Amino acid sequence: MKARDLSVLLGVILIIIMLVIPLPGWLLSILILCNISLALIVILVSMNTQEALQFSIFPSLLLLLTLFRLGLNVSTTRSILSKADAGGVIDTFGSFVIGNSPLVGFVVFVILVIIQFLVITKGSERVSEVAARFTLDAMPGKQMSIDADLNAGLITEQQAKERREKVENEADFHGAMDGASKFVKGDAIAGIIIVLINIIFGLIIGMVQMDFTFMEAVNTYMRLTVGDGLVSQMPALLIATATGIVVTKTTTTGNLGSDVSGQLLQYPKLLFIAAGTIFLLGLTPINFFLTTAIAACLGLGGFALLQQMNTPEEPDVEEEEQMESSSMKSSENVIDLLNMDPIEFEFGYALIPLVDADQGGDLLDRVVMIRRQLAIELGIVVPVVRIRDNIQLEPNAYRLKIKGNEVASGELLLDHYLAMGPDMDDDTIDGIDTNEPAFGLPAKWISEEDKDEAELAGFTVVDPPSVVSTHMTEVIKQHAHSLLGRQETKQLIDHLSESYPILAEEVTPEPLSVGDVQKVLAKLLRESISIRNLPVIFETLADFGRMTNDTELLAEYVRQALSSQITKQYVGEDSKLNVITVSGKVEKLIAESIQQTEYGNYLALDPQSQETIVTTIHEEAEKLSLQEETPIVLCSPAIRMYLKQLLERFLPHVAVLSYNELEANVNVQSVGVVNVA
Repeated sequence: MKARDLSVLLGVILIIIMLVIPLPGWLLSILILCNISLALIVILVSMNTQEALQFSIFPSLLLLLTLFRLGLNVSTTRSILSKADAGGVIDTFGSFVIGNSPLVGFVVFVILVIIQFLVITKGSERVSEVAARFTLDAMPGKQMSIDADLNAGLITEQQAKERREKVENEADFHGAMDGASKFVKGDAIAGIIIVLINIIFGLIIGMVQMDFTFMEAVNTYMRLTVGDGLVSQMPALLIATATGIVVTKTTTTGNLGSDVSGQLLQYPKLLFIAAGTIFLLGLTPINFFLTTAIAACLGLGGFALLQQMNTPEEPDVEEEEQMESSSMKSSENVIDLLNMDPIEFEFGYALIPLVDADQGGDLLDRVVMIRRQLAIELGIVVPVVRIRDNIQLEPNAYRLKIKGNEVASGELLLDHYLAMGPDMDDDTIDGIDTNEPAFGLPAKWISEEDKDEAELAGFTVVDPPSVVSTHMTEVIKQHAHSLLGRQETKQLIDHLSESYPILAEEVTPEPLSVGDVQKVLAKLLRESISIRNLPVIFETLADFGRMTNDTELLAEYVRQALSSQITKQYVGEDSKLNVITVSGKVEKLIAESIQQTEYGNYLALDPQSQETIVTTIHEEAEKLSLQEETPIVLCSPAIRMYLKQLLERFLPHVAVLSYNELEANVNVQSVGVVNVA
């Protein structure tokens, strides 16, 4: 056991000894001085703490110090009544205060006790009671605020845990202070009673047992009683004041000394008003020289504060270097390096005008519009895009990163326009051959002089900011499923619960966890299905979530529930849809090749059949692409997800729909059939 821990235990044992065993005067003097020292330390610590929890041991310490002081009172009372002597400290205090008038000393002592009991102790007790009540009442609101910040992604799980612990500790502390303040009140009452006992019984014992005259008994026992009361009430007064400081401390950035000096003297001009008022008082019969001196001190203090406020503080170079060095060495700084931005846009130095508003760049505004557009189209909140320049890139190059991995790149010529058209072999328009970055179409970079001519020739002409914003939009759409994690899913669920609380509670956390819901939503986003209609999605999950926990199968049920949305996404106003259908033979082959395992179902199709199916669909999809139509494969619901899994690696842009995902009024036209030999 450490020496400090052992000293506390020995101190408690000493208190018990004082209550039973008489102590010599010299030892009482030592203990009295220790009591005063401890009280001074407590009040100084309470003044230098920035918040109450930094002195969280104070309620227990208050109990121990009160018990120690009462033990001293018992020992000194025993010594006063039995020996008419309680050590040099008490005798010196009594003689100094009483002087030649025991009555005056007694009155001084009574005033001190009244101040402690009626002012400081009473106020501290009331403040402790109110603080404890308001802290407990505010606890649920603080917990909800922490949960809201956690759900919004403003704080981490560890930070939320620390904040919750702080809220609980505050409630425990103020509850303990409410009880501990009662000890201070009881100590003041006990001090008054002990003084009366010492005086009354001291006079009786002095005149009966020790043959003192009445005046000798009064002088002796009044001196010792007042001295004992002072040496016990002075620490009690300090402890009561410390209690009031701790329970009245509000949230500040400094200790009591800095707060008082900083806030009391924050308006130096008011010192001039105070100085003028004191000077005017000197014109009355009050001492003119005294008031003038005080007014001069106030005026000089105000002038000095004004000079200090008008003089800018020069930063301490050495201190800044030390802080920077310690910051780089701290473990927290290293942990911050692990943070990764969900979306990053990096560009070469030649593309700085894209983002510089002073040079007419509006890319930042375009990114805001992209996030709003994708929220409407896909139903997700796209994370903030971190935009930064990178000198390691080519001057005109840029690249997009998703969670630290490069997913797209391109080049821009800021003084050119990108021209795209059906016939890029047309030599009438001069330009630099390239590919449009978003869709890979052939294009040309043309000068501003050729812009009007290209538009007249039927080319689509786009400025560089539109090129990069379109590219960014398409890339984020393609990777939307990877941007939707559990944290983002929890935010969507919380948003849904504001309008549909019963629906959200019926789905999560039972029968589906947040991770299960995230997998279903990511599956939809992977196939470019918007998840904005969360009520319909959660209605389906509530219906089928208790039947199966297979997220792949649940995603299929959700797709069928979103049939009107999917139909509107792929079918035009004429309600006509050209598709590639799957023959019954292929559907039977796929259905028979589905393997069921405890970890889920997967398609185990022989390589030759896979190649035939993929090749046939690829040929038919190219025909539809030449007609500027979206290639769509239509099949039965039983095999849809397995066929999509087969095509996802080779033909990711081919949409695979089932009959149940189209409304009955759609005019389906088969332009090709997938078959095997």
